[in-house]
Amino acid sequence: MTMTALLEVRLHRAAADDRERDGAAEGEFGASAVGRLVAGLNEDELLLAAERFHRILSHAQDDRVVARAVRAFAAMRLPWTAAQAAVLAGRVTGQEDEVWSRTAPMVELAVAAMESLDPSELAALRPVVVELSRWTPHVKGAADRDGLRRRLDVLAPPEEDDATGLPRSVLDDDDAYGPRMRAEHADLLASHGVAALLAHCATLAQPRATKKFRTLAGQLLAAAPRGPEAVRLLLAGFAAQPETAVTVRWSYGRVSRVRGLAGAANTSLVRGLLWTAADLEDDRVVALVGACALLAGTGIGGSGGMSRNGNVATAAVAVLGSFEGTRGEQAVGALAAVRAKVRNRTLLKSAERAQLDIAARTGLTPAQLRERAVPSSGLDARRTREFVLSGGYTALLAVDGAATAALTFRTPQGRVVRAAPKPVRDHAATELSLVRGSLKELRSLLSAERARLEECLAAGAEWTGADWQRYYADHPVTGALAGALLWEVRAAGAGTWTAGLPERGAAGWALAGTDGTAARVGAADLVRLWHPLRAAVDDVQAWRTELTGRELRQPVKQVFREVYLLTPAEEETRSYSNRFAAHILRFPQARSLMAARGWSADHLGYWDGGYDGQAVRVLPSAGGSGWRARFFYQLVEREEDGHAIASLCSTDQVRFERRPPGRSSWVEAELAEVPPLVLSEAMRDVDLFVGVSSIAADPQWQDGGDARHADYWRRAAFGDLPSSAQVRKEALARLLPRTRIADRVEIAGRFLRVRGELGAYRIHIGSGNVLMEPHDAYLCIVTDRGSRAPGRLFLPFEEDGGMLAVVLSKAFLLADDASITDPSILRQLPGRPLPA
Repeated sequence: MTMTALLEVRLHRAAADDRERDGAAEGEFGASAVGRLVAGLNEDELLLAAERFHRILSHAQDDRVVARAVRAFAAMRLPWTAAQAAVLAGRVTGQEDEVWSRTAPMVELAVAAMESLDPSELAALRPVVVELSRWTPHVKGAADRDGLRRRLDVLAPPEEDDATGLPRSVLDDDDAYGPRMRAEHADLLASHGVAALLAHCATLAQPRATKKFRTLAGQLLAAAPRGPEAVRLLLAGFAAQPETAVTVRWSYGRVSRVRGLAGAANTSLVRGLLWTAADLEDDRVVALVGACALLAGTGIGGSGGMSRNGNVATAAVAVLGSFEGTRGEQAVGALAAVRAKVRNRTLLKSAERAQLDIAARTGLTPAQLRERAVPSSGLDARRTREFVLSGGYTALLAVDGAATAALTFRTPQGRVVRAAPKPVRDHAATELSLVRGSLKELRSLLSAERARLEECLAAGAEWTGADWQRYYADHPVTGALAGALLWEVRAAGAGTWTAGLPERGAAGWALAGTDGTAARVGAADLVRLWHPLRAAVDDVQAWRTELTGRELRQPVKQVFREVYLLTPAEEETRSYSNRFAAHILRFPQARSLMAARGWSADHLGYWDGGYDGQAVRVLPSAGGSGWRARFFYQLVEREEDGHAIASLCSTDQVRFERRPPGRSSWVEAELAEVPPLVLSEAMRDVDLFVGVSSIAADPQWQDGGDARHADYWRRAAFGDLPSSAQVRKEALARLLPRTRIADRVEIAGRFLRVRGELGAYRIHIGSGNVLMEPHDAYLCIVTDRGSRAPGRLFLPFEEDGGMLAVVLSKAFLLADDASITDPSILRQLPGRPLPA
């Protein structure tokens, strides 16, 4: 037996002895069997023993005896060669096959070996050192990962042509973000103290920063004159980072490229930047942190529950939740934006907790904080904002009567134009870019406020007259939306609710009714949004007539809003509703709608657990209890899916759960216990999912769809009208008499009957599908749901998936059937030749 083989046998026996002794792996290395053996070895034998134990550790999942020995060898000053050091590093970086795991002792020994080399040998191994540093964030059991990173940064200092002077591990190239920031801010990154600040930020490997971390960050900020600027610009760069390919390394050795925003090292850096920014005296901090949370929390590809960078998003939400005072109020708005856009359930829970934490510190509810945090966007009482541009030009940003943000320009001669004049484009490009950025922000704010007002409507929220005037009627942004909504007022403590549209007079705000009277809104009165569920049928009809006559399109579907009451069948089933069960939906479209309405929906697919799913939403409610709805669905198997992602699903029950005040757990509730407003709003969402994404709404399904569902398609395509279609039917009854085809159309039960020159047709008001009389032959007409109604016809709402416009477009087309030229339609009409 050779000396090498004999030494290996002795090492294995010593390690085995230590494994058999309880607690031997935790004791002093020198007192262990391996330690006693190593103490008697010469340098060559020590090098051999260290390399052998390093190799054993690379094949072991959790061998504490060997790991302790490798750490002990790393603490020794051994005369490693460059080749030996490269072998040790190669085991970590994937240069050796069948390495099962990468652990901190393996990196420590490789680093120690490289530190023993002379500068010339080390220079030749620079690529190996750089690759080893890339793996350091991914190894297991690194108690001092930051220390390893710093040692590797010393071994591979910045290249001479690197203008930033940053260590390679800071803003590295595992993603596009790091190189872009280095290129865009080279001078800033090279300024005094910035490298030390960023190196500290890069050490944050958890969502929350400790007091020690923040204290040191503050000291490093004070020592870096341009440190605050670097923090702000690097976060702004991350908030604007497009989704790209990111390198991911796994402890077992796999390297892959995935869609995302930042690699492991830059993720830690951004986390540190977020917590460092929390202590900056800068008015832009909350918006910046919120933008990072929104970008990172949004699903890959712009939707779904798999966030682009969950680690950054979690840290950003935690930072937002830490703000107090005015910043806390602003943070509630940023968290609301996260909850509206992000679909990752863990992150949604974190955002909700953060809002509740801020609210608890202020003594206000999250809803109250949100309304107080809505910015004015610089608009004055007339809802306009002026930007003085060079050359005597002025940019005018305004919100019009339809609550739409618009940008116009006034020339030095006083003429107002819609497009930016050429002198402005040529000589004020920077100013113009800022103005257009303000326009984009205002449009986003209007969209967010529209969604928030709908939440208030669904929750049945109430305000004092003073708060309503301050945060709604008089607010330059929210007021533009609130002015087109119907409100109710009641004297404090008593009386009935009186409905009306907001109207400002000499005596202050009042609500104008359909009869010409106005109810004044006093500071102590109570105000709420009107909801048809609480109104008498005659009042609902009167307001629908009023708004149609005024051609007032509301920012939220309110007066024409659908109402869903508990049915006898649901009273019988008690704990669940089958009202929307047994429908066949196009699953990707349905899931997209669910996400848009704030529901967290499971994926369906041909994998274990992928055959059943549910969509869940915590519903807005004004009471002390929380309410949650669950909508169940199952995968419909199809060969066309290729055993991948589901294309169809079948619907099942809707159930409700209640979270009592002060409790964190949810308990199932019977339908009769659910507040009527909560029940109605949840069912309205489910009706939308079914009505828009059902295969019955696809006019081409009968020709190319699955034959198994033909019976369902025909029943649903021409069957009874759900509540959403009933409202559509009433809107058609009000609109059609005002059109040029009034004498050619009539509503007949579930259908809109249209009399053309060549024949008569029936359009189903629910699905938009068409039958030809007298034999009810199906007529396939494909229209774009995004298309507008014919001509300048006023539509009181456009929130039914576009079906109102679809029905009207088909009615106008068929009323003039003699003028149809579309071959795909003509070949279906009896006796109509195709055009030559």
